[in-house]
Amino acid sequence: MRTAGRRAGAEAGERRIDWAARHMPVLRAIGARFAAERPLAGLRIAACLHVTAETAVLMGALRAGGAEIALAASNPLSTQDDVAAALAGYGITVHARAGVDRDTYYRHIHRALDVEPDLVLDDGCDLVNTLHTERTELLERVTGGCEETTTGVIRLRRMAAEGALRFPVVAVNDTRVKRMFDNRYGTGQSTLDGVMRATNALLAGRTVVVAGFGYCGRGVAERARGLGARVIVTEIDPVKALDASLQGYEVRPMAEAAAEGDVFVTVTGNRDVIRAEHFAVMKDGAILANAGHFDVEIDVRALGELAVELNPGVRPNTDEYVLPDGRRLLLLAEGRLVNLTAAEGHPAAVMDMSFAAQALAVAWLARERAGLAPGVHAVPEEIDAEVARLKLDAAGVRIDVLTPEQEDYLRSWRIGS
Repeated sequence: MRTAGRRAGAEAGERRIDWAARHMPVLRAIGARFAAERPLAGLRIAACLHVTAETAVLMGALRAGGAEIALAASNPLSTQDDVAAALAGYGITVHARAGVDRDTYYRHIHRALDVEPDLVLDDGCDLVNTLHTERTELLERVTGGCEETTTGVIRLRRMAAEGALRFPVVAVNDTRVKRMFDNRYGTGQSTLDGVMRATNALLAGRTVVVAGFGYCGRGVAERARGLGARVIVTEIDPVKALDASLQGYEVRPMAEAAAEGDVFVTVTGNRDVIRAEHFAVMKDGAILANAGHFDVEIDVRALGELAVELNPGVRPNTDEYVLPDGRRLLLLAEGRLVNLTAAEGHPAAVMDMSFAAQALAVAWLARERAGLAPGVHAVPEEIDAEVARLKLDAAGVRIDVLTPEQEDYLRSWRIGS
């Protein structure tokens, strides 16, 4: 019976992956190219990524390129078990299961590293961190990596600044297609999708507080305003705060915004953005959601200590914390990524571009790694441009090209006004 159940799960995962692949024409084209060119032949890859249908399409492209892959989850609450089951049938080793505890999460990362990788793919730097702290015997073999998200790049840059990073890592997160489309449009839509699925809340006429106005925060703010919400932005960066203000958003410290918000979304990559003093003044029924990768942006421990009663699962992915004065605060997805826990993450059409950049960056890294020093490296601009061109072609969108005279003009400093 267990075998039949696993097979049914794998079939469901295959359907989910097929649906995602339909909306990922760029990555499909790259996968076909990889199958012909085999740029990753003979390489072992350990990956720590969200185990979703879109990730499965990326894994298929890398497998087509010749890589042996072991995959662990970068967030246990985002793991789609049916996709994990289906990936096993594609020749990819998966160490992931939805809802596992912290110890099991790291045990899965260790199992992925047991493949003794040549290259690593990370989403949040947990795998790279484990390599440098607990699996140092593998560092001599690892010759490069890619990092997918802002939080991970921040951690890697700190490692590099301290001289601790032992191999080159490509910051896929910092490509223009990733920041503009994945972070802004993907996070904006999928975060509010998660909030609404978890609560069925009407956002029109409500006050949404967005903590952080980077690309992800901009996306959330734009989509919330588009749904009729009043949006307050909190920031620590004066330039980003000025940008938010000039775009017409209210900008306030969290200490002031806490008393006015109906829905709070953290998108900063830092810890304790919403903490005890903020919970103390929030409205009854305030909704707390995180879209900033790790479950530290909302101080869940402090919330638990303040509460006199916890009602878990009042709705799927919604836990109710009752404070001494009777106010109820609603925490979504246990403070983890709301868009990947309460919803399905970014639309496949968005991940098509991010994972296309990831795939091309892996192939570039496999080719160039011997000449790269340890540290954080930018993705070559030609990869960014190629992904955008492929996406435009798939959408049937045409753009202008420079004439020879225009190219000469841009290259020369001798031509006057």
